[in-house]
Amino acid sequence: MRAVKWLSTIGVVAVLIAALVFFGNFFSKNSSSVSNSNNSGKTTTTATKSSSSKKGIQITEKNNNSSYQTVIKNGRYLTSKARGVSATQQNNTYNQVSFENGLQDFAKEHFSTSKYIFQEGQYLTTDTANNWLDRKSNDNPTGLNPADNGKTDNSRNPIYLQTIEEQDFMTKDGNNLKLNGIVLGLAMNTQDTYQKEQYGSNYTQDISNSDRIQQGKQMAHEVVKRYRKMNGISNDIPIYVAMYSQSKDDSLAGGSFYSWNVSKSGNNLGSWTDIKDQTVVLPMQTGTDNEKSVATKLNKSFTSFSENIQSFFPNLSSVTGQASYEGNNLKGLVVDVSTQFYSATEIESFANYIAQSAPNYLPTGVPVKIKIEASTGMQAYLIQGSDDSKYKVTILNSY
Repeated sequence: MRAVKWLSTIGVVAVLIAALVFFGNFFSKNSSSVSNSNNSGKTTTTATKSSSSKKGIQITEKNNNSSYQTVIKNGRYLTSKARGVSATQQNNTYNQVSFENGLQDFAKEHFSTSKYIFQEGQYLTTDTANNWLDRKSNDNPTGLNPADNGKTDNSRNPIYLQTIEEQDFMTKDGNNLKLNGIVLGLAMNTQDTYQKEQYGSNYTQDISNSDRIQQGKQMAHEVVKRYRKMNGISNDIPIYVAMYSQSKDDSLAGGSFYSWNVSKSGNNLGSWTDIKDQTVVLPMQTGTDNEKSVATKLNKSFTSFSENIQSFFPNLSSVTGQASYEGNNLKGLVVDVSTQFYSATEIESFANYIAQSAPNYLPTGVPVKIKIEASTGMQAYLIQGSDDSKYKVTILNSY
């Protein structure tokens, strides 16, 4: 009997071992290998099928031809190391949005979305960005903004450079990613807000166009020179620099890019090329030179659009827009609708009405985004792509 029990136990163990071997082989055949950095310093781009075991670098899929593939590291989106770092507090939120979006549009003119992969800036770190954006001093010799001269009136040295944005553009090299270019955005102040004493009142100092442009050129050359010394950036990697002029704190629109340059190799920059971008706030204020404005026609149709939706839903706080132009060509429109709605049915009805009426007034062939907001936050948004004939409506918190 003992022999029979012993043999039975062996039989059970053997079956269990066979099952483990079978299922082990089954799972190994249905799992792709994880990717890791190799000895050459390049990172492989092979993705795994198991979301819990993703390692190394993966590449996202493209939603459309106008967007870039982007980089994921260890299962998470690879974020910028220095995004959002600024010399002083950003009081105009429109600046940051138009700066980042405009820089991406600029990049697409030089790095095709069909050929290059977009990677958030990985070379400029937070600490380095903070030092560069600070004033130059004995404690901070790398500061790009001028040293404090001790003045508290318009003879003081203002903060010229507000922020730096880096975008990296990669290509596939087998299973690896290779850096093929860098785009840098330098946001320059048109007005510097400061305090004469800590926790005191805020004062403003206007910066002339000539000073802003001159300081920006000097800083751009120095930034390129410093990037060339960074590990991983070879001497022949093209570095594009796009200069951005920030709007003042009380502006209802963001700023615009005004010139660009490129360093194809070494520390040298070529000649500067003007960018004729501008942002127009809608509706345009009475008394402005509307007859000469590039947005005169759009302003009339936008006013009609505003009157139409306000007559349908009279409890609106305001309807404003930001139209982005490159020369005389409209690039896009963002509309902000402030409401007092609290009912989910009101919000849904209003959003659907806008989706039906907007094509009769607002432009087509360019991206248009309409945001519906209340004091409690965003309630809904509508998006029309450049190739769309209808608006896509998204209602938030409608559960």
